[in-house]
Parts: sequence; structure tokens; C-alpha cells
Amino acid sequence: EDISALGLRHVGYAIPTELFGPFVTACVHVVRTLTEDDAAEEAFRWSLSLVSRILVRVINEGSTIVMRAINANSAKLLKRAVSCAPRGKRALWMLNVQVGTKSISPFIWAIETGGFDAAKAIIVDLLTIRSDRDCYYYGMDILFERHPDVIKRLCVDAPSLLPTLLDGLVWRSRTTEHGQRRVNYYVKHLIVDADGQFAKAIEWTTDNQDAKLVCHPVVVLVTDMVWNKVAFRNFLLGKAWFLFTLLVFTLSQCVLNNTERDDEGALSQNVLIISVLCRVFIYLFSGGQQVKLHVFETLKAIRAKDFIWYNCVPMPTYLSLWQNAASLALIVVLILMLVFEPLLNCVGSDPNRLISEHCERGDRLLFPYSLLSSAAMLLYFMLLTDLSVFSTKVSAYVLVCARVLSELALSLSGLSFFIVAFACAISALEQGDPDFVGIGQSMLQLCKMCLGMFSGESFDELENFPPLLFVVAIFLIITVVFILNLLIAQLTCAYQATYLDMAGYARLNRGKIITETMPSVSAARWESFVENLRLDDPMEFGEGDLGLPGGVQVLEPACANITTVDVIRRFGGSTSPAAEWPQEDGHGHDEEDKFEHLERTIAKAMKRMSKASRAHGSGAGSSMGGSIGSSGGSGSVCASGGGSD
Repeated sequence: EDISALGLRHVGYAIPTELFGPFVTACVHVVRTLTEDDAAEEAFRWSLSLVSRILVRVINEGSTIVMRAINANSAKLLKRAVSCAPRGKRALWMLNVQVGTKSISPFIWAIETGGFDAAKAIIVDLLTIRSDRDCYYYGMDILFERHPDVIKRLCVDAPSLLPTLLDGLVWRSRTTEHGQRRVNYYVKHLIVDADGQFAKAIEWTTDNQDAKLVCHPVVVLVTDMVWNKVAFRNFLLGKAWFLFTLLVFTLSQCVLNNTERDDEGALSQNVLIISVLCRVFIYLFSGGQQVKLHVFETLKAIRAKDFIWYNCVPMPTYLSLWQNAASLALIVVLILMLVFEPLLNCVGSDPNRLISEHCERGDRLLFPYSLLSSAAMLLYFMLLTDLSVFSTKVSAYVLVCARVLSELALSLSGLSFFIVAFACAISALEQGDPDFVGIGQSMLQLCKMCLGMFSGESFDELENFPPLLFVVAIFLIITVVFILNLLIAQLTCAYQATYLDMAGYARLNRGKIITETMPSVSAARWESFVENLRLDDPMEFGEGDLGLPGGVQVLEPACANITTVDVIRRFGGSTSPAAEWPQEDGHGHDEEDKFEHLERTIAKAMKRMSKASRAHGSGAGSSMGGSIGSSGGSGSVCASGGGSD
């Protein structure tokens, strides 16, 4: 079996069988120089000859005309090769070459060896619907049964062929009914795998990170169906807990703290009790759940040794997502809030009150606690942006905002540099303006100028200090006139570059969330979803024309994708699966043949023109040479005559 597998690889390499004899002879000569044992030499000769005969047999049996066309990477040769295949085995000719118990796929071999022209021709031929008077022939099922991971293979090795594959999974009717057109999407194998589970096609296309590919109608249909009918409810239930914890945190930190207080500035006991319950809930359930999640992911990364290095510091790979990093930061902030909690630090400080938030220690910790509370509130709302996936438009807007933040950060860095530089220069300047005393005060006033918060009266006072007024004028020209307008130009260009693909980026985000949510979907709900799709029922191509199963039929506006040619190749005659397909009328000379014919015609015309120009040039040259020769002869005669005179 191993020798047969090796022989099939030699088929792919297009190794001539005539080379095996000289190869065996050369190997035997080498062994002869290494040993004087005739028995060992004869044994080596016999075994190597046996292997070579097996390889030659495998190559002869496996060297089909399809493999020769793939080795030549010729779409035309491939079409000619499969044109003589029986219609019932035409797909197998392009997907399986078997010798003994070993087999090789010509399609995968074409992809691995870079024969993309031949691979594209195979995809087009497989996904072309043909029919006779008895049944339809379509290679989708055979393709995905032979290669269940064909989407993954194309994403990794031949991304340029993915649109061709997806286009072949769509059939559009040539006729319209009431302004609507029938469209069949054959997406069974993109939704359900061979075991009836959720297929990984969405995961593979999402990991490919191609914003244009995920906007293909087939991918859009699959992701929208799975999202709307299966994943949406589970994702919403998962986020409902987060929304509830956010409401509780907002109640404890923003609402209850601003209720009415007594004459001593203390909250009522009822309000404090509710506040304590809300904070205990946040610390135990919200923070505890996040701690459990991060401990599990960290241990998982340690077992798998899945780390990334950030400035020589190893970090689990899952923290590369900003949502996970923000969640970890939220845990740290909640732990610090627990440490600085005024209600906890004031326990037992007032014997007259059960719960108190004002004591000597609690008052000292109140301000840092409020800072931590503000940071936690911002982190909660930052994590809330995951809900933007509910709407593709909102998600696209959020992603565009995130992608232009880098330009804003660059401009703010440049602005900060000029503020520090001019603040130091003003501090070194001998001037008496009280608003510009020291570096810190000067930086504050320059920031106010950039933000338009510097008062007009303060500008009037600068007239009393001409050197300071000159420096401030230069600063305003550089920052307000140049830096801020440059920021506008940067944001405009970055938005235009991102806008074209923002819908694709939004769908990539939705595909990632679908992949993460589907493991939580129950088996019963998934089976009900698949059953309702009725993927095994044939779909109609027209009234009374029952077609192929394995897809979903939708109606689209007639003007959306105008189709004037029936994409189904229909043939009469014999309906035997062993018969070849007849020559396709109108498809015998495809576009490549037309271009090649045009190139040959132009080449012949150029050749004739070059011959004619050479003939014309040689004729003109000979006539001119004759006239020059005659003139030379006359000159010599004159010279001779002069000499005799």
C-alpha cells in the first residue's frame, strides 16, 4: 500500500516510466561498489526491481488523461479529457484516481501543485447542472463527500478559487414570475456536516479574514439563517446576564449614591442595605463568573502551550482579543474596588448604625474608590459594544470607528509633543503672565487653546507680553491650523479606505460570534432547525420541473441579478449513465478558445506584414544600390579620363 501511495504521487509528478530502469541500474552499480557479497547485491537488485515494477504499474494505471491535463495545468485539455467520460462517472474522474487500495484526488493535487487553471475548470465542470430526459446531474454532493474540508483547503491554498466554488452553488431562473426570480442556494454541506452536526464552513470563512468573501450571497444566506434561527437566541441569553449585572452595578454606583441624604450627609439605612446587596451581587456573581472564565482559559492555554509574546512577556493567546483583555481588566478593577470598599472598611465604626459609609478610614478611601468605580463603569459599557452584532449596520459603524482610532492616536501624540515642547519654551521665556508660570501651568493653558476654552480676556492680556504672544501664535498655527486639519484629512482617508469593506468586517464579526455560540445550542433545537430547512427535498426549477435537493429556494427581485441564459445544460438522446454527454452546442469554443483564435489570427497577420515589409525593403535597397553603383562607375571613368588628360 505504501508503494502504491508513492506511485500515485509519482503520477502527480508526471515521472516518465522509462527512467525507472536506468535508476535501478545506477542504484545497483552503487551498491556493487560498497559490498562484495553477490547474494546481497542480487537481493538488492531483485527487491528494487520489484518496487520499480510496482511503481511502473501504478503509474501506468493512474496516469489518466485527467492527470495529464492537470500536470499541464490546462483547462482546455481538462475539458477534452472529461468530455469522453460516462455521465454517471464524470465527477469521479476529476475527484478520484484509485490503484489498489490507495487513491489520489486530481482536484486536490491540482491545488497542491499550483495548477489553479485546471482546478478552476474542475470546479466549474463539477458545479454545472446537466440534465437528460430522466434526471439531473450535479457534482456538489460528490465534491463535498470526497472532500468535506474543501472550503478549508481553498481558504488555505487557493483563496482565489473560493468565489468560483460559491458561484457554482447558486442557480437563478431565467424566467420571472410577478417581478420575482427563483434562486436556489445549494448550501446543505455548508450548514450540516456528514454527521448531522453544524458544519465548519462559517468558521473557515471567518478565519480566512476576507471581508469581500463573507459578502458573497451564499455566505450571507448561510450566516443569516444560522444567526436568525439558531444562534441569536443563545447569544441573547448569554448577554442577558451581562445586561442584568450592568443594571445592578449602575443601580449601586450611580442611582443609590445620589438619593436624598440626612442632615449629616449620610444615606438612609434602607438605601445602604440595598447598596450592600447590589455590591455583594457584583463582587460574587459578576466578578466571580469572570474569574472562573479566565482561570479556565488560562489553564487551557497552559496545557496547550498557546501563548503569544508581548515585549518579552508571555500571555495566553485568548487575551489578544480586546474583549477578553477588557474583561480581565474589569476583574482587576472589581478586586481593587473590594479592597477600597468604604462600606466594608467602616463596619463597626458607628454603634448607632448597622451600616455606615462615613468613617475616618472610609473617607480616606472614598475618592480612590470612586475612581475605580468610574473605570469599572467604562469597562462595562465598553464590553456592551458586543451587542452591536444584532445589526449589521451598527456593527459596521462600530468597527469603522475602531479602525480609525489609530489615526486619532497619532494626531494626539503629535499634539501632545508640541504642547510639551512649547510649554517648556514658554517656561524658559522671561515673561510675567500669571497664566503661564511653570511647565504644568503652561501646558494647561495651551491645552485650553487647542480645545477653544481659552478666554478672550486672557488673549487680550497676552498683548502686554509680545514675546509670549509671538510664541503662542506660532503654537496655534502649528496645532490648530496644521495638526487638527491634518487629523480631519487622516480620518477622511481612513474612513474611505475602510468604508468599502465595513459590511464585510461586520459579517466577519458576526461569523466569529456564531462560531463561538453554536456549541451552546442544544441538539434538539439544532435538529429541529435542520428538519425545517428540508434540505433533502428536491427544489423546483420551474412550474412542474422538480429539480435537485440539498438547498434552499428564495425569491429575489427580477432586476437584482438579470439572467438571460438558462444555466442548466439540457440534452436529449440516450439517458444511460454509461453514455457520454453530447457535444454542447454553443460551448464548443469558449472564451479562451476565442481569444486564442484571435491571437493566432493577429500573429499570422503580423507575420505577413513583416514579410511584406522586408520584401519591400530589400527591393528598394537593391534598386538604390544599382543607382549608386552606376554613379560610382561614372565617377571613376571621369577620374580616369582626367588622369589621362
